[in-house]
This record gives sequence, C-alpha cells and structure tokens, in this order.
Amino acid sequence: MSAPSEAEGTRSRRTATIADVRALGQPPGLKERRNEEHWAGRLYMRSLSPFFSWLSLRLGLSPNQLTYLMMFTGVAAGVVVSVPGHPLWAALAGALLVQVYLLLDCVDGEVARYLRQTSVAGVYLDRIGHYLAEVALLIGLGARAQGGWESGGYLELGLVAALGAALIKAETDNVVVARAKSGLPADPAAGDRALRPRSTGLALARQAASAVRLHRIIGAVELSLLIALAAVIDVLTGAQTPVTTRVLTVVVAAVAAVQTLLHLVSVIASRRLR
Repeated sequence: MSAPSEAEGTRSRRTATIADVRALGQPPGLKERRNEEHWAGRLYMRSLSPFFSWLSLRLGLSPNQLTYLMMFTGVAAGVVVSVPGHPLWAALAGALLVQVYLLLDCVDGEVARYLRQTSVAGVYLDRIGHYLAEVALLIGLGARAQGGWESGGYLELGLVAALGAALIKAETDNVVVARAKSGLPADPAAGDRALRPRSTGLALARQAASAVRLHRIIGAVELSLLIALAAVIDVLTGAQTPVTTRVLTVVVAAVAAVQTLLHLVSVIASRRLR
C-alpha cells in the first residue's frame, strides 16, 4: 500500500490505543459491506482483530507486510492440508491457519486505514491473496483425498475445483475491468439492483441459489472447517480410505463447476455490464 500524501500525514503508532484502532480502522458500515465482509468477520473476527492491529502497529509492521503474511498463511493452509501421514492433525492445522489468514485479512486493512495508507496496490494484493488461499486449499483437498500428489482422480478433482474458484473470482473482477475499459464507473448507478438478472426467471433462480448458499463451500473459511469435519468423521469411522474426504472433494468440484457457469450467466444477464 502506498504512502500517504504530506497533506494527510500519518497517525502515531506509539500512541495508538485499541479503541483508536477500532474507531479509525473499522469505519461505520464496514461490517455491513454486502459482498466484501465475510460472515466470520461480522460474527467474531472483527471483535478480535483490533487487538492484533494494535500489536502490528507497535511492532512496526506495514499494511503490505501484513498482506504478504496473509498470502503466505493462506497458501500454507493448503500445503498443510495435503500433508500425508497425520490426516486429522493436518486438517485441524489447516483450519487454524485459515483462521489466521482471515485475521490478517482484517488486520491489514485496519492498519492501513488507521495509518491513512490505503492504496490501489493494497486492494490488488488483497484480491490476489484471496485467489491464492482458495486455490491452494482446493488443490490441497484434492491431494488429501488422493493420499498424495500422484494422479488418480481426486487430485484432478481438486484442480478442477481450484480452477472453478479462480474463474468465479475472475468473472466478478472482470466486470470492473470491462466497465473501466468502456469508460464507465466501477459501480453501476443502479446499485444492488444491477446485480439482479433482467429475466424474472433467472432472478428467482439466483435468489434461490443465494438462499441455499451452497457456493460457500468453496470459500477458504467454510472449506477448511468442512475438511476438518470430514477428517474427524474418517477417523471415527476407522475407514481404510478417507471416504468422507473423497465425497467432499467430489461435491466441491461439482459445486465449483456448476457455480462457474451459473455465475457467468448471472453476470451477463444482469445490468452490471450496461
């Protein structure tokens, strides 16, 4: 994230209090951002993050450094999940790393806002971090279900799911790219109404799919918890092969493939590209 202008100045790291970080790093409306704030952030992480943001300020960490740590933690979760030999502990460690990833995702923005060091570069790095975390975790799930990195079907399903997750994010991000290249503002004038398909049938289908929220299982937080739950079930059932983990891999790959197509149709049918 770039340095602020001289006119803006920076706030003191040493005199910052947790209350200051909460007030200045979490501006009004932050938790209500419909497409940006994760439910776990609203539920508990935004209550914890100011303490770690304060610590980061005292340690002298920059917003960019925190974002790079977020990226590393997200990728590490996928790597740990794929480690053979101790499947239950690997799954639990992966879920814990994803919680740290989510925490850092909150902290880097709070530190940036407190220091007045928000930037386009910071937003870009944050988005790349989300891509990396979801892709790494889905590939790790595939390797976990396969029992290693050899070809056999489940690893390939993990790769399919990872590709789908990346494409879904690209479909969303490229709306902004397409509008910018056409000389239009990033956000349509219609606001949330622009997200709805013009067709009544498609609008109802989108609303139903949103209510089910099945697409969330390919998100890093939800998926890490499901991987841990599947590992616990596999251990309790004493199966020779990780049956529950393999079922989860198949479901995740199917959801990612279907969601990629449905999301593309939803974008094209909406008013976002007009």
